[in-house]
Amino acid sequence: MRRLNANPSKSADKETGLKTTIKKDDNSLKTLLLLAWRCWPYYRLQLRHIITFVILNSLIGVAILGFTMLSSDLIENKILLGERLQPVQAQILFLDNTFVTSGEGNYEKLSSHQRKQLRQNLIILGALCWVIYTAYAAAMWYYMVWIFQAVNQQLRSEMLSRAEHLSLKYHSSSRTGDAIYRVYQDSATITNVLQFVILTPLRILAWVGFAAIVLIFFSPWFGLIFIAAAFLIAGIMRALLPHVREKARLSRENNSVLTSNIQETLTAIRVIKANGAEDRMMDKFRADSQSALDAAFDMRLFMSLLLLSTSIVAFGAVMIAEYFMATWAMHEKATHLGGVIALVGYAAWNLGAFKAASAQAEESASSIWELAFTLSYVQDLVVGLKRAFFLLELEPEVADPEKPQPFPTNIKSIRFDQVRFGYEEGKNILDEINMSVESGTITAIVGTTGSGKSTLMSLLLRLYEPLTGRVLFNGFDLCNISKSDVRSNVAIALQQNILFAKNITENICYGRNDITQIAVVNAAKIACAHDFILEMPDGYETELGERGGKLSTGQRQRISIARAILRDTPILILDEPTASLDAETERRVMQNLAAWGRNRVIFIVTHRLSTISSADKIAFLEDGRIKEFGNHSDLMAKAGGYKDFVDAESIGARDETKG
Repeated sequence: MRRLNANPSKSADKETGLKTTIKKDDNSLKTLLLLAWRCWPYYRLQLRHIITFVILNSLIGVAILGFTMLSSDLIENKILLGERLQPVQAQILFLDNTFVTSGEGNYEKLSSHQRKQLRQNLIILGALCWVIYTAYAAAMWYYMVWIFQAVNQQLRSEMLSRAEHLSLKYHSSSRTGDAIYRVYQDSATITNVLQFVILTPLRILAWVGFAAIVLIFFSPWFGLIFIAAAFLIAGIMRALLPHVREKARLSRENNSVLTSNIQETLTAIRVIKANGAEDRMMDKFRADSQSALDAAFDMRLFMSLLLLSTSIVAFGAVMIAEYFMATWAMHEKATHLGGVIALVGYAAWNLGAFKAASAQAEESASSIWELAFTLSYVQDLVVGLKRAFFLLELEPEVADPEKPQPFPTNIKSIRFDQVRFGYEEGKNILDEINMSVESGTITAIVGTTGSGKSTLMSLLLRLYEPLTGRVLFNGFDLCNISKSDVRSNVAIALQQNILFAKNITENICYGRNDITQIAVVNAAKIACAHDFILEMPDGYETELGERGGKLSTGQRQRISIARAILRDTPILILDEPTASLDAETERRVMQNLAAWGRNRVIFIVTHRLSTISSADKIAFLEDGRIKEFGNHSDLMAKAGGYKDFVDAESIGARDETKG
């Protein structure tokens, strides 16, 4: 017995986002690492580029730090105070040994001419470095965007592919706008994870680490200040980050609802206008939009509190450190391990040392602020990434067998054997369906609205799986045949008449690339569409516009029938194919279908009495069961059931004609 999976419509309450043990409220470091690891398959294909990008950025980072320290000392101590250069500094600036401190202790000040030449060379070097850095930064930005988009494209494609392969049970019970938001918006978080969970924190920690080492070289007391500030900032983050995370979840959920409502509004725009409901829909949109906006503002409120608190602590630590720096500079106190940084000549505290150490401290505080911002943003990424992976990790309810059987070469019979189906446990749409039809026949599936007619036909396409029972093709269980094999041998024309913003030929050929124009014309003739197509401005090349808006409902129906006929499959399903056709056109279409389907099995889901009466067999559904099965004459000879249905439809048809 097949078990029905959990209803995905309740995914907002049940999704975990990972097959691991991550819970909805578990957003610890472990969760973050697991999410990052879940992204690995999408990063792996671009791993070579990612590593190259990290190495190149690390090199430019080291170069910038080195140049900053070098230029600070040259400006503050050499150009302004006239102190002599270190040998390495002179070599970098292409200056001779007259600018260098000699081994005999020559500490005479640089002359005004030497200072001028030093300034000139430093300006030239700085300009050259700026040009190189600008070009380098532009190239790196382009390279980064290219890598990120390649990763994102892969994830989006897989998400949409997975959504397409989920059964109609999922799509029937889930909002389309939610899936759109997941594929388009939530999927983008995978590139942001790479940037804000991996690359940006690494860069920030590298900068802070470098600044901490430099400051400790100046004085080990700065290490204690660092540690004290780090403990305070960690406590602040621990208190506020969960609030940011919760508000981020609400923000994305509200935006998903908003997207769904927009999609539903635009889809039903004709109904809305026809019922004068524009103002009501706008009120609903404003309310949903305001909810999404409020949630986004709440998230940013807690982000602001976090950033403000960490900034106060970080820059407060800087102010304490700068107090000691200024005091030591006034007394020209020796720096700790000054010889280690002899390159920039800070053996003792002076103006240059004060500015260099102060700059590093302020850079550290700024980096801490950026880290707080990054971690705040990461909370939103975690929520978005879970939503993206949730769609990826939904298991299709209709799965292919490990060793599928081939589709029967010639369909001789189709039999429903004790078939039961429902979207939810305990609520069956179909119950104990038993029916057998033969090749070369047209079978009408009739019944009141909601009796399960369309659902019954969907089982033939493996859009759903029966809970119990079997659908047999020539005695072979349909579940033992692959989905692609089944759907390539079953054609369907849906009641919705879905057409695309393409020309008529492309709409009829949709999904096929091996069709000749002659075959298109023949299919159109069988569907009685050929004549009106020729009357169109460009015939078969006429562009239909969005959803076939240039055609009438009846014309769209005939295009859909032609599309199904063109597939030339042994099984054809027509869902209300003639509902919008006039009586004469309907008669011709049914005659053509009967002639075309001599070696095929045709099912027609319909309410039209003229269509029903011309069918070879009629299956009358009531409350999910086939109450009666036979031809029109035999069923009309019985009391109740089908006869009552026909009488009711006849009265309705007469009333409609009078109206």
